[in-house]
Amino acid sequence: MSKFDRRLPRMRVQPSAGGKPKRALGVQAALEWAFRVEKAQLELPPRLDADEESRGFGLEYVLIYRAVLGCKVDGGQYKMGSYTHPDAEVIAATVAGLPDSHGGIRMALRVTELARAGMTPDWMPGAVPRCVPRDIHQNRYGKRAATEVVGTARVMVRGKWRTVDVLICPVTWRPHPKQIASARRGYEDWWAALDWVRDGLVAGGMLREVEVTKVMPKARPWETS
Repeated sequence: MSKFDRRLPRMRVQPSAGGKPKRALGVQAALEWAFRVEKAQLELPPRLDADEESRGFGLEYVLIYRAVLGCKVDGGQYKMGSYTHPDAEVIAATVAGLPDSHGGIRMALRVTELARAGMTPDWMPGAVPRCVPRDIHQNRYGKRAATEVVGTARVMVRGKWRTVDVLICPVTWRPHPKQIASARRGYEDWWAALDWVRDGLVAGGMLREVEVTKVMPKARPWETS
C-alpha cells in the first residue's frame, strides 16, 4: 500500500446520499487517486473535423460514459480484467473533456501525466536570471570566459604606437527570463485546467464515494515563496 493509499482513510469525510462516508479530496489529490492509485485511463474522443475547433464534451460525455448514473461501464481493452473505481472513471472522463480554451487534449494529457507521477509542474522556484559569459573555455590553466574580436585600436605602448585587438566577452542570461516566464505560464495553465475539472466534478454531482473540495494548489506560488 502506498503512502497515498494509507493517507486516504484519515482524510475528512462527509456522508453520501446513501449514508456511506465520502472521501474528501482536493482536486489535485482526487486526480492522483484516480490516475495513480486507481490506474484510470484517459479515453479521448476522436475529433470530428481536423479544421473544426474541439470544445471538449464535458459532462454530457460523462453521462454517456457512465450510461446510467450508478452503473459502471466496462472499460474494454484498457482494464484487462482489473477493477477501476467508478468515481475514478468519472474523474478521467471529466479530464478528457477539457475544452480548447483550457488546453484541450494536450492539457488533458499533461494533467494526467502529472497526476500519475504525483507531481506539480515545475515553475522554476527560486530561479533568478544571472548575467554570465555565453561560452567558457577550459585549458590546463583553468577556465576563462570566451572572448571575441570586434575591431582594432591604436594604443601607445612604451612610447610606441601599436595596433591591438578590441575584445568583448559575450554574455547571456541564465536562466533566461523568457524561460522562467514560460514555465510559470505553464503552471498557470495547469492550475486553470484543474479549476475547470473541479468545477465540472462538483457541478456534475456524479461522484458517489469521493467529495471534491475547494482545496486547490497555490495559484501563483512564486509570489508567496
